[in-house]
Amino acid sequence: MMRKTIGTVLLAALLTACLPAAQAQGFGNLLRQIAPALPVPGLAPQPAQRQGAPLALPNLSETSPEQEVAIGKQLAGDLLGAVPLVKNDAVQAYVNRVGRWVAAQSERPDLAWHFGVLDTMDINAFSLPGGYVFVTRGLYQKLSNEAELAGVLGHEISHIVMKHHLKVLEKSKLVGVASSLLSSQVSSRNALGNAVAQNLLGNGAEAVARGLDKDAEYEADRMGVVLATRAGYEPYGLPEVLEKLARMKPGDDGMALLFKTHPAPQDRLGRLGDAMQNKLDRYGNGKTVEARFAASSGAINAAR
Repeated sequence: MMRKTIGTVLLAALLTACLPAAQAQGFGNLLRQIAPALPVPGLAPQPAQRQGAPLALPNLSETSPEQEVAIGKQLAGDLLGAVPLVKNDAVQAYVNRVGRWVAAQSERPDLAWHFGVLDTMDINAFSLPGGYVFVTRGLYQKLSNEAELAGVLGHEISHIVMKHHLKVLEKSKLVGVASSLLSSQVSSRNALGNAVAQNLLGNGAEAVARGLDKDAEYEADRMGVVLATRAGYEPYGLPEVLEKLARMKPGDDGMALLFKTHPAPQDRLGRLGDAMQNKLDRYGNGKTVEARFAASSGAINAAR
């Protein structure tokens, strides 16, 4: 079991602030071993780890936060035009509360984060530039507690924090032109309906839908565990979800897209176990919050 492999951990949201300085420094070192690119609250990031540095891609301008949000908003609108949200305000509000709390532990807490449950039985989760995160009804119904939800959301939040999708778009040479078009439209307060921008962003959505490379997915797994445990949840949430998915097959109902856009769950589970090992055993157990999640799960089952 992954629970035995990675040991027992308690990383409450404000743990580093409550620990003595020497112990907090040790905690930070452990986290850097698991997710080296993710600085620890209260500890200065190493120069090579600082966020916001220009991307090392030739002949492409850096995308501003405003442009990133505009691109994500357009792509999210296109997605929701094809697949609506589950029609249950309580469920959507709950997922936003959990997601925003986990995102608050990240290096981009000030983004206008948006979370939603999509009304499809496909088993998957998605994130888009600028703070847009979606979980499908099919995946939601596979979860057992809030810690698992936090782990899934933490993985997707990590993609946005590390700007993985923007790197895909920039490598496809779409984001530079699309960003400039969007920037000019935003500055003039026009709607994002320009036909050229729509076409470019449509191509961008296709590039994002093809999935990120394996290293980005493995990095998001490591960082997702860190973010969820910073928020006070047990760190086993995401590994336990991966265990469930590893027992399923690509041909099972709702699984085809997940296998197309992510590495195999067993590969992700193995990489995550190798990264964590027993480095965090000393911190005990975090929270799973079964009762609160059960209420939301009942609500989503009732929503049709």
